[in-house]
Amino acid sequence: MITREITDGRFVRQPNRFTQMITADGSSGFPAESGRYRLFVSYACPWAQRTLIVRALLGLEEVIGVGVVDPIRDEKGWRFPDRDEVTGAEYLSELYLATDASYEGRVTVPCVWDTRTERMVTNDFPNITTMLETQFTDYHPTGAPDLYPVDLRADINELNELIYATVNNGVYRAGFATDQGAYEDAVDALFATFDRLEERLAGRRYLFGDRLTEADIRLYPTLARFDAVYHGHFKCNLRRLADYPHLWGYARDLYQRPAFRGTTDFDQIKRHYYVTQRNVNPSGVVPKGPLTDWDEPSGREGLTSS
Repeated sequence: MITREITDGRFVRQPNRFTQMITADGSSGFPAESGRYRLFVSYACPWAQRTLIVRALLGLEEVIGVGVVDPIRDEKGWRFPDRDEVTGAEYLSELYLATDASYEGRVTVPCVWDTRTERMVTNDFPNITTMLETQFTDYHPTGAPDLYPVDLRADINELNELIYATVNNGVYRAGFATDQGAYEDAVDALFATFDRLEERLAGRRYLFGDRLTEADIRLYPTLARFDAVYHGHFKCNLRRLADYPHLWGYARDLYQRPAFRGTTDFDQIKRHYYVTQRNVNPSGVVPKGPLTDWDEPSGREGLTSS
């Protein structure tokens, strides 16, 4: 999940190795077909969770299979609790190497495997969800939400860039920084964006009014992990999510939808971060808290303005 390189005390994420696209017309060589592709995820991973949310919201559970790795990663990387039932792999790295025998980088989730050609199509996490939203439309059931509407794409992309740089990846830039200045830069940018989002959500239910979009799905996994992990483990402790009335209500509002609740596993999230990341938490002790009520009514149903 986390690819670490530190440059001048600053965390730099490793580029994604596999970047092929699955396309509706098959022009990429990987046509969108039901039953052909397998999505590999960890419930602990925020990048993977958003692919699971989109898969559920768009009714693609019977179209795209899922393989889930254990939340505790060892020196060999992501491991399947039992061998993957489709590929027979014990470690996800086996599938990376089956696609590129010279691969030496870190093995990441989410990623998509083609069962027909037996190769990895993509681990390019920013594009997997939009691929599901735009290239598998023939398999979306009637009434499925349009999470990446054409009329909002430019605005969604712009907001996504800010959220990625300062929030999604920003918590890692803070947590893995080895320089005080690099850490403080990341934390200041993170909470500046939180302040902007708090103001934005004061009068609208979702980031784009009453329309649930790709932007909400990209933001939510970081919010779900914030008080449980990032606030303490990654030293993002200026404020808690629960200290932001609108952001906290917004996060609960999303959590209370089945696609979000069903993919949020706080036990796996905490065990992964606190046990696996011994460079940050040498003892491997997992904290009991926080005691927060994600089922508390959000009261946001009437917010529809944009």
